[in-house]
Amino acid sequence: MTAAADFDEFKPQRLEPLTALRAFRRLIRNKEDTAQVFEIMRALSGGSIGHGYNRMLKTMEGGRQAFLREELAHRLDDPEWLVRFGPGTVGAAYREFREARGFTAEGLADEARKVAPLADAEHPVIWYSRRLRDVHDIWHVLTGYETDALGEACVVAFSYAQTHNLGFAFIGWGAAREIQRENRSIPARRAVWQAYRNGRVARWLPGLDYEVLFARPLDEARAHLGIRPASAYHAVPVEARQALKLRA
Repeated sequence: MTAAADFDEFKPQRLEPLTALRAFRRLIRNKEDTAQVFEIMRALSGGSIGHGYNRMLKTMEGGRQAFLREELAHRLDDPEWLVRFGPGTVGAAYREFREARGFTAEGLADEARKVAPLADAEHPVIWYSRRLRDVHDIWHVLTGYETDALGEACVVAFSYAQTHNLGFAFIGWGAAREIQRENRSIPARRAVWQAYRNGRVARWLPGLDYEVLFARPLDEARAHLGIRPASAYHAVPVEARQALKLRA
């Protein structure tokens, strides 16, 4: 690959809605096929990643994080680092969240690599895209959305408000539509819309110092960041959420 071709990978990308639609259909058939999420994000990211990185540079803490360019995935998969955070903290809640589900940050990274050959490139904008990938499960913890189909739809709607990546909006609204087709009693669109509005009013999360955040009590962190309760989501009975199949 030439230097010019390499550079093209970091420019705002042309939107590919048909690619996103095909990937979404595969995701609906198997919501565990996480690679399709990254395919949708790649197809619809446009200039959002570059804009997000530039926004990061305009804040004191965001600029410091960009200067340090630490790989969050390495931290999040370090058990000795995670065990430092005491009961009730964001870090402890994250540790419990991933242990209960068997998740790892590297596992999510592996899914991204299936559709993004340059996912590990040493480039600041690509580093920022990795950061957005690695905070996904942290945002589950902060927002209170679980990993059932409705919870995933809500957390990506929240993420759209934070990042303006159309891929998040496409997945969130599409999943809400499929959920209501499967079970009309579940107010999926209302829950997803509330998640989007919660993301709009919350502080901007991509530029935070996550090590400092992990040491804070979870309830205090939510209040500090302006993250509102996910009331529409939690109004849906757990049994109804867990019963969702989300199949086309």
